[in-house]
Amino acid sequence: MSPRGPAGAAGADVALDVPEALTLPLRADATRRAITNLLDNARRHAPHVVLAAAPQGQRGVQVTVDDDGPGIPPDQRESVFRAFESGAIDGTGLGLTIARDIVRAHGGDIVLEDRPMGGLRARIRLPV
Repeated sequence: MSPRGPAGAAGADVALDVPEALTLPLRADATRRAITNLLDNARRHAPHVVLAAAPQGQRGVQVTVDDDGPGIPPDQRESVFRAFESGAIDGTGLGLTIARDIVRAHGGDIVLEDRPMGGLRARIRLPV
């Protein structure tokens, strides 16, 4: 996904840190939707977003979407994955639900964490 994709077009500063040689056997449209949902959420709450991907050992890949927004309190992070539960007034509460369903259908998982430098990190782990 390029910085000119949906999040970049909305005005957020989106940076990419993805090795060119990284390939995965995934359903491209579904995976694109999951990552786009994460990017859309991040750009709604933060001016800067970083999408990164890297191999994790010999049997996995990690994808992160970091933003420098206000984050989500730890006790609310699981609830935002439930359908129709949104922390945003204009949100439908489906983006994170759909993203997690897609990632889990690929044998992975997605969690929300504190970004080390402040903000929120969505971490996807996928098997290779």
